[in-house]
Amino acid sequence: MPDFGELSALDDTFFTVSRTSEGLYKDRSSKFHYYSFPVRNEEEIKSRLGGLRKKHFDARHHCFAWTLGKDGEQFRANDDGEPNHSAGDPILGQIRSNNLTNILIVVVRYFGGTKLGISGLIQAYKTSAAMAIEENEIIEEQVKASVAIHFPYPVMNDVMKLIKTYDLKIITQEMTLDCQMQLEFRKGIQELIVNSLEEIEGLQLTNA
Repeated sequence: MPDFGELSALDDTFFTVSRTSEGLYKDRSSKFHYYSFPVRNEEEIKSRLGGLRKKHFDARHHCFAWTLGKDGEQFRANDDGEPNHSAGDPILGQIRSNNLTNILIVVVRYFGGTKLGISGLIQAYKTSAAMAIEENEIIEEQVKASVAIHFPYPVMNDVMKLIKTYDLKIITQEMTLDCQMQLEFRKGIQELIVNSLEEIEGLQLTNA
């Protein structure tokens, strides 16, 4: 049996947001429409950005920042025409100060006719990003790993016992002359799961 105290202490979790949030911040006639999204890859990010550019096609600036990966090792900040480091960096700063990843924050600005100055812009984008996070829900997620297995029916009970013991998720399964499954689990127990599967007679790992 696994030591669930040890499993809960594994370093394979991260914090992100659970859903989309949006709102409006105003400063001296300029309007800042802010959005936050949970994202898993750059394709999702491009899709979200594209959708907002269509929605706010008449806005002057679509500034954003995002991070991906357990420790936010992938990231980008974009000022989209605002003075250098006055928009994207303040947004990214809020993401990092809240220890979040797999998140995209976009702030769409409609210029109101009154210049805010560099410090004013920094504060406005920082505040908008902070509100986007505050109005969302921060959740803890696990980094996932997966493995595909191929095994004969006689060892099905052994496989299902392992799945139940470690709370593995069956992503796909195919039952023909023998059995094939794609299993998903938290990254921190990957070595343990692979070793346990390899001990089952007749079972083959097709990727690990």
